[in-house]
Amino acid sequence: MTARTFHAGGNPALRAARLKRGWRSGEAAAHGVTEAGRERLDNPGFEVSPRTWRRWESGKPGWPRQDCAIALHAAFGQWPEDLGFETPIDWIPADREEGAEVNRRAFVSITAAALTVGPTRPRHVDPSLVEYFEKQLEGHYRADMLLGPHDLIGIVSAQYELVDRLVRVAEAATRSQLLKVGAAYAALVGWLYQDAGDLGAASFWRGVAQEIAMRSRDPQLVAYSLVNQAQVRTDLGDGHGVIDLCEAALDQADVLAPKVRVMALQQQAHGASLTNDRRSVDKLIDKATSVLACVSDELPWGNACRRTPGYLEVQRATCYGRLGLGGEARSLWSQVLADVPVTARRDRGVYLARYATAAAVDRQPEQAVEVAREAVRIAVDTGSTRMHRELGLLEAAMKPWQDAAVGHELGDVLAPVTVRG
Repeated sequence: MTARTFHAGGNPALRAARLKRGWRSGEAAAHGVTEAGRERLDNPGFEVSPRTWRRWESGKPGWPRQDCAIALHAAFGQWPEDLGFETPIDWIPADREEGAEVNRRAFVSITAAALTVGPTRPRHVDPSLVEYFEKQLEGHYRADMLLGPHDLIGIVSAQYELVDRLVRVAEAATRSQLLKVGAAYAALVGWLYQDAGDLGAASFWRGVAQEIAMRSRDPQLVAYSLVNQAQVRTDLGDGHGVIDLCEAALDQADVLAPKVRVMALQQQAHGASLTNDRRSVDKLIDKATSVLACVSDELPWGNACRRTPGYLEVQRATCYGRLGLGGEARSLWSQVLADVPVTARRDRGVYLARYATAAAVDRQPEQAVEVAREAVRIAVDTGSTRMHRELGLLEAAMKPWQDAAVGHELGDVLAPVTVRG
């Protein structure tokens, strides 16, 4: 681990944790941590003094003793490195390795759906099952907008496992259709992991989707799977990787459905924004806009461009924000958010967070804080790591006001997402 860099504004992470617990003063926090520590340590003599708390909440809190670290964890559910303390290189919390093992087991359990050994003896599979899975898929897309990723990963991956078992035994015509719907399910699991912040698992499932797409020999699905891989590269900040994948998807643009071309063009614009190429961003988004009116297919996947109001202006605003064009991004977000339906709650939260960041970049800190309030409520409800990451970008953009009243107000607003668990 590396040491944190502190500033004159104190320790905002610990302050946020205190406020989230409802402790309005350092004295109240010192008393609360003392009580939590005495119970956890079974030590009635344990005590954290108000003076110690003031040092912890200062710009240079140092590192607490082992018993204090345990007391802090008992009070907040977080170890000191998550509460703004300067982390020693050799610090490993007692339950960290156990927690990592639990996470690994969860990943193995879910991804086993893609690797299950199953039957291969052919048998009749009713073709109407394809329509059943397609309808279920559309329901999962809607649920994702309302619930976020964590409640859906297990459900969708389990359905993928069932599709995969049927693919292995179905006759040729039905098998081809099941492969196509299976690729869409794998792509959705990959997206859910990406939204949950696990890019390793997201990449794994994007790879599963790409394998199935190649097996289906469907050029639409192959291109779709490449765009999905590009989404992961976008989150990794690899602009050139995004562009390479999208250009590969568009190699056979003349045979691609308009929807797939729109997806590839807008994702390539994200890659251009990561390489600081404003001209290409506008050119690609404009080209996608000219194709959008032609989208009319019945494919069950990739329909965000049809169901999301202002879809391409959302992409443009996101790219502008990434390019540091605060005023232009802020103007676009104001227009986009006016048309976002209440059913698209998760998307609305992401857009609000980006809007708030654009306002901060445009030197409108009061508006940034006000917009962030609703974004934080949605982030808490959905558990979207993507939204948490966007709010982290807002916090960074607000650094010029960190010691002003509006900066402290932002700390209060962000408290529920600054401290997790």
